[in-house]
Amino acid sequence: MAKSVEKSVSEILAHPYLCTAMANTVLHNESIPSTRKKIIVLGSGPNRIGQGIEFDYCCVHGLLAIKECGYEAIMVNCNPETVSTDFDMADKLYFEPVNWEHLWEIIELEQPYGVIVQLGGQTALKLAKRLHEKGIRIIGTSFDSMDIAEDRGRFSDLLKELDIPYPKYGTAYTTDDAMEVAKQVGFPVLVRPSYVLGGQRMRIVINDEELEKAVLSLLKHLPGNKILIDHFLDRCQEAEIDAIYDGENFHVMGVMEHIEPAGIHSGDSHAVLPEFNLTPLVVTTMEEYAKKIAKALNIKGLINIQFAIKDGKVYVIEANPRASRTTPFIAKAYQIPYLNIATKVMMGENKLTDFTFEKKLTGYAIKEPVFSFNKFPNVNKELGPEMKSTGEAIRFIKNLRDPYFRQLYKDRSMYLSK
Repeated sequence: MAKSVEKSVSEILAHPYLCTAMANTVLHNESIPSTRKKIIVLGSGPNRIGQGIEFDYCCVHGLLAIKECGYEAIMVNCNPETVSTDFDMADKLYFEPVNWEHLWEIIELEQPYGVIVQLGGQTALKLAKRLHEKGIRIIGTSFDSMDIAEDRGRFSDLLKELDIPYPKYGTAYTTDDAMEVAKQVGFPVLVRPSYVLGGQRMRIVINDEELEKAVLSLLKHLPGNKILIDHFLDRCQEAEIDAIYDGENFHVMGVMEHIEPAGIHSGDSHAVLPEFNLTPLVVTTMEEYAKKIAKALNIKGLINIQFAIKDGKVYVIEANPRASRTTPFIAKAYQIPYLNIATKVMMGENKLTDFTFEKKLTGYAIKEPVFSFNKFPNVNKELGPEMKSTGEAIRFIKNLRDPYFRQLYKDRSMYLSK
């Protein structure tokens, strides 16, 4: 076998025409950089639980905004099922995996003005650190601001400085640390790592034994990741806000109220737009907290903030400094091109005051999660903090007397009774 391979190689090397053809194949690059000012948009890669087609919508509208502003729009994504990878959507498409090795080669060749990471979900956001370390301009919110929001410990410290309520928390690197933190914050606790997608490996635990199992699982599958232990606010209402901040002006895109109680991942919850059962005081408080967080983080572009409401008190659970999977839902429901606007804000081309926002929704819109349990019959169907839905749909209702909504709200008691 070795001799035959050796012979084949020697035959190729002895053939001048074959050597020339191989050299041309290796050295040829069909991507010729232009002299135009370029912006790269990072997609979310293959569809998977936690991110997929929703972020494709964001990327497409981002590309259109970039082109409208006169830049060359470059798309990096490797999903053939998306519109963002259509051959005529971007000025140039790199159908490559969304990871650092491939991205760095593209950046070295294209020398872009900057890179947008806010539109491609967690996959794109994770590359912000490497971009920052290499001195590549991140369009919109800075890496440090993103890191504060993503690092549960740093974010909780920020909330403390802003005097915004949040669940008690602590950090741990070992099971002994976790046990000590759990005693301080009190069971039940939510065990979670930082920088994860779709609530990956998040668990709600009620005793030391469950806590030890959850922490050991995290240490095994996500070694080196700081473990956050939060007191879990049981039996409370969950809501979220998507917003845009341009450094001066703040605009709430939408306030969504979840039908399922807190503890079920937001991607698996039915979210109603606008809110239907929150008091004006609660909504005003949520908007006030969202604005304070956006300002403190110096957000430039999109931010999603999730809240828990218990006994009339508003707590901040987390903030996502990027497009969320509900951003397209709001844009479609209100018929406002929010992603186009947000991208222009990120690039510094426009302020929010340059736009008018006329929300065209009569009644309510409901974000409806789609599950694929029939394709995976052995998967545990019980919902929790780790996301299991594989998509979402949108349903419009005229009022809260709609039979579909009434049945959903009735089913909510099933979770509260557990």
